[in-house]
Amino acid sequence: MKKKVLFVINNLSCGGAEKALISLLETMDYTEYEVDLFLFEHTGLFLGKIPDQVNLLKEQREYRYYDMPVKHAVLDCLKRGRVNMALSRIRAGYIYKTEKKRVRCQQRVWKYISKSLKNIDQSYDIAVGYLEKNPIYFCIDKVKAAKKIGFIHNDYDKLGMDPYLDQAYFEQLDHLVTVSEECGNILKKRFPMYERKVKIMYNIVSPAAIHNLSLEKTDISDHTIKLVSVGRLNDQKGFTLAIEACRELVQNGYNVKWYVIGEGEERGKLEQLIEENGLQGIFNLLGNKENPYPYIKAADIYVQPSRFEGKSIAVDEAKILHKPIVVTNFNTAKDQINDKENGLIVEMNPRSVFEGIKALIDDEQLREHFKANLSKEKLGTESEIHKLYALFK
Repeated sequence: MKKKVLFVINNLSCGGAEKALISLLETMDYTEYEVDLFLFEHTGLFLGKIPDQVNLLKEQREYRYYDMPVKHAVLDCLKRGRVNMALSRIRAGYIYKTEKKRVRCQQRVWKYISKSLKNIDQSYDIAVGYLEKNPIYFCIDKVKAAKKIGFIHNDYDKLGMDPYLDQAYFEQLDHLVTVSEECGNILKKRFPMYERKVKIMYNIVSPAAIHNLSLEKTDISDHTIKLVSVGRLNDQKGFTLAIEACRELVQNGYNVKWYVIGEGEERGKLEQLIEENGLQGIFNLLGNKENPYPYIKAADIYVQPSRFEGKSIAVDEAKILHKPIVVTNFNTAKDQINDKENGLIVEMNPRSVFEGIKALIDDEQLREHFKANLSKEKLGTESEIHKLYALFK
């Protein structure tokens, strides 16, 4: 008899965790598992990538009240006779206004969102909250399952969350899974009482699929030196550093174009910085792309200027496509890059990013050295799915 599994995530926007979930679902053995997927919002570029064998559960309309202006939400609740829901939305609105830290705001607001959402009717053998905060909280509060697993896709401490608010939820998880050894060590230090629950499972990437998808044509085929980065437009990904590094490259006479694939709340800020530095048409925000691999393949150099990462899927994908890589020295960088062997690790400031890119542009032999070493690495992680099966059992 098949085991019934539920995965929970916010949406399927173009992010690392969302991409990792799709890869996981594409790899699962559906002769052994019957899989449901719950999304808070049926949005995102990866919606069309959900495998046919996966049953997408109905969206709960009430969640949208927490994404709309409080006045509209409260009036609609009252029209429907949902007074308690209106009160929850008002209380959540107070937290949205007074809590300065965005991540902690999301944590604190959950108790009001939770009151507005229904329990999942059926029972499961395993429920998986595939991202920190709401997906894990939902699995604990709203799902009946014999076993519950939570995923943390990043450096917990750098996320800026309140461990006290998570402690009660982590207590109820059977396993707390994260994506790199360093992220696992951070969780063990932060939650020593749950050390035995912490497990490591690398994100699933398929070299064959990436090489195949990379063959599509792109519109970045000019004769400039092409730099490519992938990531959400937020502070974590360090694109303000990249813009300043790009300015230095131009000032030093390098004919570069830098392409960033991703979307996020910092777009306006980044566009202003691009204009202030005279980089229009040179530093390009391309938005989300359903298939980023042709852009990575077209790159002369891949750059990841992040301030912190769990384990960067985009860096793994650039490695699979044998790109010369520059990464900043975020705390998990050494999990993926051996400095001067398969890429460069530089300090987390614009000058160091500039120097790293300059070194690769100027030294063709170094670029070829990196490519040759990457071509020898075994980079597929499809077998990681067996770690998940072991946790299921």
